Amino acid sequence: MAKNTCNFCGRSERDAGLLISGIGVNICANCVESAHKILEEEFKRQKEFKVDTAETPKPREIKAFLDQYVIGQDEAKKFLSVAVYNHYKRISQLTDDNDVEIEKSNIIMVGATGTGKTLLARTIAKKLHVPFTIVDATVLTEAGYVGEDIESILTRLLQAADYNVAAAEKGIVFIDEIDKIARKGDNPSITRDVSGEGVQQGLLKLLEGSVVLVPPQGGRKHPEQKMVEVNTKNILFICGGAFDGIEKRIASRLNTNVVGFRDKTSVAIDKSNIMQYISPQDLKAFGLIPEIIGRLPILTYLEPLDRNALKRILIEPKNSIIKQYQKLFGMDNVELSFDEEVIDYVVDKAIEYKLGARGLRSIVETIMIDVMFDIPSEHKDKLRIQLEYAKDKVEKASSKMIA
Repeated sequence: MAKNTCNFCGRSERDAGLLISGIGVNICANCVESAHKILEEEFKRQKEFKVDTAETPKPREIKAFLDQYVIGQDEAKKFLSVAVYNHYKRISQLTDDNDVEIEKSNIIMVGATGTGKTLLARTIAKKLHVPFTIVDATVLTEAGYVGEDIESILTRLLQAADYNVAAAEKGIVFIDEIDKIARKGDNPSITRDVSGEGVQQGLLKLLEGSVVLVPPQGGRKHPEQKMVEVNTKNILFICGGAFDGIEKRIASRLNTNVVGFRDKTSVAIDKSNIMQYISPQDLKAFGLIPEIIGRLPILTYLEPLDRNALKRILIEPKNSIIKQYQKLFGMDNVELSFDEEVIDYVVDKAIEYKLGARGLRSIVETIMIDVMFDIPSEHKDKLRIQLEYAKDKVEKASSKMIA
């Protein structure tokens, strides 16, 4: 190669503008800049997933962070905070003379729709310095059937870790909608349950801890790709599900009486929050196989949202629905405000629809859709939403659905 050309890209000194000469080689400014970007990305990735025990957030700190975004659910927050803190300690433990190996404790969270299971997982991901991914169990099927393979869970984790296998092996996976892979029933069937019990059996090796061959780009669209070995021994799994109808099974178990006299010391049952009495046998009755229940040793619940909790969710968190709309309108230089009666009306409608916190957004969206369409063109400085306007929009939307 000529003396006045770059040995990396082949550009001449005239095209490159500047050549840096070494012993027998030259490099242009463009190649130096590219190399600098590659090194920056590599150092950033290594730093991002380096676990430093001195900087490990304590359980109280993790819970305090969750409190900024999630209203209530103190019990679930405690379980999550302790589990994440212990996960940090486990992956940073040093082998000593005692050879005491700390095993992971996977978690399963049970709660009605809209109580904050997925929000807790998304919020805690902001605080973590280990790879974290959220996967949906509803799309999983056994290998060979329509849907995603179970190994795709680890593919997502690898992608979150920028394909750094060592980092991915210390990550956390949140499996959402775990109740949707429950066994369809105890009755034998001629059809195979490929998206229920079959998926549960496939998850066993991931939850327990084993070396799994993972397709880094997904298994079915790229069959020629080289598989990557991932050890799931130190990957923490957090599962969440609504388990719709499980309250009846819990109530049935609690109301079962043996023949004879009733024990006067028995504790009164709080029927307004029956979910707090959930036990592994209720999950088994719902359709989870005993093997998968045993691999999810920590069972916690999310409390149903009462009127006060829904009102606080609407206005208090950092990313509350009201604050989101105020920011949206603020981008158009419009100061948005809601009357107190409107807030109360939205909460009452959410309770009526029984959709939990998700119902709040759909109701506010119904109220705001027309003003969001008109305001950018009207050049107003202030906008106040009053009760009459809110009622009119919600009632019109309801009448359309009935029609």
